[in-house]
Amino acid sequence: MPKKRPLAAQEHTDGAPSSVLRRALLGGLVLAVLLAVAGLLAYLTRADSPAPAKPAPTPASTQRAASPTTTPGERTAVATPPKTSDPIVFAKAATKVLWTYDTRSFSRAEHVAGLKRWMTGEKKYADWESVSDQIPSPVLWSRMHDNRQHATAKVGEGHFPQVFKTALAQDPGAITEAYVYAVTVTGKQSIAWKGAGSGAESRSTTLAVQCRPDKACALVGVLPSVAP
Repeated sequence: MPKKRPLAAQEHTDGAPSSVLRRALLGGLVLAVLLAVAGLLAYLTRADSPAPAKPAPTPASTQRAASPTTTPGERTAVATPPKTSDPIVFAKAATKVLWTYDTRSFSRAEHVAGLKRWMTGEKKYADWESVSDQIPSPVLWSRMHDNRQHATAKVGEGHFPQVFKTALAQDPGAITEAYVYAVTVTGKQSIAWKGAGSGAESRSTTLAVQCRPDKACALVGVLPSVAP
């Protein structure tokens, strides 16, 4: 008898073609801009300002708190963002929460609220849509809850994509208005549901992370395709 797929996997397989096409086109545009003009993300240039670029993360000794904190005893569906100025450290932590959920204990609204705490407060750069696309729809979340589906994640390594490093090397003094970095993270997601069902798969993603010198890092968005 064929092994039943987790409900979240079914939704990703059956997603709307228009959404897939839009994300694919955006991904191609992102890479084209990176290669051509030493920018970071094509979708960041949707505003009037140019894309950012600044290579070296701020040393850990200069880390500053800026992310929201969780009150002791507060019920939260998503872990609190780390107070770090290192883009790779932050991206790995953000990837873990993006790949983790528990429909048994938390509503979709609680999960969404938790993820929003990770986002940059600068609306000019925040791409919440790319993050919310990672969350199951309300209908599917309800079905997953009935199925007691939950997922955990183990994050492996994180790095700046080669195309990003090349762009920075070509123009190390590029405009630093936004301080947004591209970081690719790899790892594994494990999913379980009632009836002793379970499964795991290796995954990778490329995130856009904002790390200003005077603030802790925050999430900008999820790139539509993985940059190696």
